[in-house]
Amino acid sequence: MRNAFASTILDIAQMEPRVLLLTGDLGFMVLEPFQKRYPERFINVGVSEQNLLGLATGLAEAGWIPYVYSIANFIALRPYEFIRNGPVLHRLPVRIVGIGDGFDYGHAGPTHLSIDDVGVLRTLPGMEIIAPATPGQAREALLKTYASQGPIYYRLGKSAGGTLPPVEFHSGKVEWLRNGKDVVLLTMGGIAAEALSAAAQLEALGISAAVIAVAHISPTPQNALFEVLKKFPLAATIEAHSVQGGLGSMVAEVIAEGQMVCRLLRFGVRKPFDGRSGSLKWLLREHGLDAASVSSTLHKMIRNIGEQ
Repeated sequence: MRNAFASTILDIAQMEPRVLLLTGDLGFMVLEPFQKRYPERFINVGVSEQNLLGLATGLAEAGWIPYVYSIANFIALRPYEFIRNGPVLHRLPVRIVGIGDGFDYGHAGPTHLSIDDVGVLRTLPGMEIIAPATPGQAREALLKTYASQGPIYYRLGKSAGGTLPPVEFHSGKVEWLRNGKDVVLLTMGGIAAEALSAAAQLEALGISAAVIAVAHISPTPQNALFEVLKKFPLAATIEAHSVQGGLGSMVAEVIAEGQMVCRLLRFGVRKPFDGRSGSLKWLLREHGLDAASVSSTLHKMIRNIGEQ
C-alpha cells in the first residue's frame, strides 16, 4: 500500500496546491517522486515525531493540508499528546499516514509492531481512522477524503496484503468481499486476505462464511455494522491488532448497544510478546491469526453450538 500512497499523493497534490508531505526521516525509495516534483512542499523533520506533529499542526492552522508519514506505531504513539492537543482539539486537516499495520515490520522486533495504534486513536472524538484492505481501496480512500475538514489517520499495510478482489471505499460503510450465511468474518486492513482464505477453508467443511472489510473504523460505522450483524447468528473479527480497543471492541460495542443476539468471537493479539521477531507469516500463525487457525477455531465453535 506504500506505493499506492506514493502515487496517489502526487495526484492529490496536483489537484490541491495546499497539500504538503512531511516525513520523520522515513519513506526512502517511496517518497522521492513527490520530493522531486514538489521540493518546496516536501519537509523531512528527521527522527522527531512530536516535532513532526507540532509542525504539521501549525501548518494546518496556517491553511495548508499536511500529510505526515512514518511507521504506524511511531506516528500514532510517540506524538499522541501532540495529536490530541493539536489537530484533534482544533479540528485541523492533518493527515497522519501510518505504514505497516500489525506485524508488517515483524523482523524489526516488537517495538515496530502496530498492534495498539487503532485502540489508542479511537479514544479521540473527531479523529477519523481509515484502514484499507487493498492498495486500490487505499487509493480510493485517499482521494475521497483529502478535502475532509478534520484530522485523519490512515493505517496502511506495507505490502499488498495478498490477492483480493477490487474493494471500494465509502465513508461510514463496510464492503462485502464474500457472501455467506452461517458466520460473518469482519476484518480490518491487509489481514483481509487471511480472512478470505479462512472462509474458503470453512466452505470445504460445509460452513458458509461471509467476509466483510471494515475500512472506515472511526467514527464507528454503526448503522452499516448493525445491518450486517443482524443477518448472522455468529460473527468473528480478525485483526492484526490487540483485541482491546480495535475492531473486535468496536463490533462488541455495536452488538451490546444494539442489544443484538449475534455471538462474537474476536481474533487478535492476546498474549504479551516475548522478545522474538519473525516474518509476517510466522507472527500471524504464532498469534492464531492465520487462515488455518481461524478456520479451525471457528469450525470447532460452530460444531459445539450445533451440539448444544
